[in-house]
Amino acid sequence: MDARALKIEAARVALGYVEDGARLGIGTGSTAEEFVRLLAEKVAGGLKVIGVPTSERTAALCVELGVPLSTLDETPELDLTIDGADEIDPQLSLIKGGGGALLREKIVAAASSKMIVIADQSKMVETLGKFPLPIEVNKFGLKATELAIAAVATELGLSGPLTLRMTNGTPFVTDGGHFILDASFGRIPDPRALSNGLFAVPGVVEHGLFLGLAQAAIIASADGVRTVHATR
Repeated sequence: MDARALKIEAARVALGYVEDGARLGIGTGSTAEEFVRLLAEKVAGGLKVIGVPTSERTAALCVELGVPLSTLDETPELDLTIDGADEIDPQLSLIKGGGGALLREKIVAAASSKMIVIADQSKMVETLGKFPLPIEVNKFGLKATELAIAAVATELGLSGPLTLRMTNGTPFVTDGGHFILDASFGRIPDPRALSNGLFAVPGVVEHGLFLGLAQAAIIASADGVRTVHATR
């Protein structure tokens, strides 16, 4: 199967966890979009759900396909979030934010009783860090924030460039109005220590390390679909 077919199969299995009447966090990215398409078919067939999207892009797709939506203010407690990931380690720690929606994704995941990640086998890694870590930062004091992040990395024995994410020659702006620095640290042996260090930098709004949030990951490969449960 090609990459899209694998994503569809993972999304199809995830759909089986969505119960009638669910308050559902709906993620962002190519795999999550396949889930939205399958979800819309079920909704058209009578499934009752209310969705809280994690990005404007996901919201637009849900509206287009007829998936009923709410906001996190209107529906602050969710039963389940289904989302993709850029990297997944054996403990189900994640790197997310390749699409730039990490802040809203983490808020929605934290408001959910359960989070299930859907991905293809290529996203599974032994140690996080090959995928650049997105760090959402305030526009004000960007250079000072960048230097402080670099200092945190150095203290933890990490190194590598911090790159301001660009789109069409201008800085990428998140749905929350912030910039993103993509940190190419390579292997991150202690994600929790890095998370704590980054949160100590005042200009950091959020980062793409999702730790202790996912209870299960549905992983599709050429050999089939398997579900991995958190061991913590």
